[in-house]
Amino acid sequence: MTTSDPAERYFTAISAALGGLDIFLRDDRSPLYRHDLVARVMAEYIVRLENSFSSWKNRLGFMDAFKISRAESGYPVFQNVLELENDRRQADKRLAAIPEPEVLRAEMADFILRHRAMPDALRKSMAERLYLEQVSSGQVFAPFILPKTIRVSVNPKTGRPIYVVHWAAFDGSANLPLVYMATVEDSSDNVVRALVGKDGKLNESVPIPLPVEGLLNPDLAHRFDDFAEKNSAYTLSPATIAGNLDKDFDQLHPKQLRRVVLGPFYSAGITEHNSTVADVLAKVRRVENAWLLTWTIQEVFSKAETPARRGLFSSQPAREEFHINTDDLEAARQGVSNYERHALIPHEAYQVLYAAGEAQKIFAGYKVHIISNGQVISDV
Repeated sequence: MTTSDPAERYFTAISAALGGLDIFLRDDRSPLYRHDLVARVMAEYIVRLENSFSSWKNRLGFMDAFKISRAESGYPVFQNVLELENDRRQADKRLAAIPEPEVLRAEMADFILRHRAMPDALRKSMAERLYLEQVSSGQVFAPFILPKTIRVSVNPKTGRPIYVVHWAAFDGSANLPLVYMATVEDSSDNVVRALVGKDGKLNESVPIPLPVEGLLNPDLAHRFDDFAEKNSAYTLSPATIAGNLDKDFDQLHPKQLRRVVLGPFYSAGITEHNSTVADVLAKVRRVENAWLLTWTIQEVFSKAETPARRGLFSSQPAREEFHINTDDLEAARQGVSNYERHALIPHEAYQVLYAAGEAQKIFAGYKVHIISNGQVISDV
């Protein structure tokens, strides 16, 4: 592929964008770095996305089918994500049927010497082998990525353990990667007895090898996995997801739910979801700088908890009251307590937008971050 090839231009641009986002996440001057846990979680999923795009690029060496959501998200369509996951599961079986790399290289060299031509079939076998070896690692962005507990503490006011859990999904309708983080208190008697010491603090004699796959509470872990998978759609507001979690688990009390919507992504000559952005990015000289990546951080938190009621004839478990910022129409529409919109753009592209007089209109309501010489410049 050459830079004139649309696929090569797209992969070059998205690789640069994800690399820039990784720089932003790790920069101690960036806004997200102040929330170190958020930055660390996001960095993990950025690696998965980078591996996915690298795999898709390798897949083009033996398969021609690859589609992106040009008019909406700018990401690959969901079918590509499903195929990647299916190939990951079948990788070992398929690899067993393909000769080892050194065997393929020897056969390719022999073919070239004897026929004075490129061995297309062998070349495709080599490309497929490299692709399958990469996806077999499992570190790609799957349709759904199971929850993981990464932090445990105790709320001194309630005496309950607190978990910080994250998971992710690639939404099939919006074609967008979504990352979720939840802060949840657990009032299960067995967990409280095991994790909370007599001093009201975390019982340090109980080993917790963080991160833990799934919810830390083993009795609820499978149910929580199922819940997360069924409640990760982009069409569900954070308030709806948090409310469903509160209703479905009497012993779990969601205090905060954060969702990061990674996109849309804009690439010159490829995406079509904003004609103004497309026209301006087309004027950027270097392909690796002709992109714009946006993301939205949505958050809903509990403002109060209605205490449990126990009576002779009926009982009611504790329930959360979630704050929705009705003073902000957009926050109310999104079903969140607050939200932030961010945009990441190379310095060269930002200069072109600014010179065209479009920067202020395009970035209205966004926190803008510019990548320049491997550094992040924010709040421009």
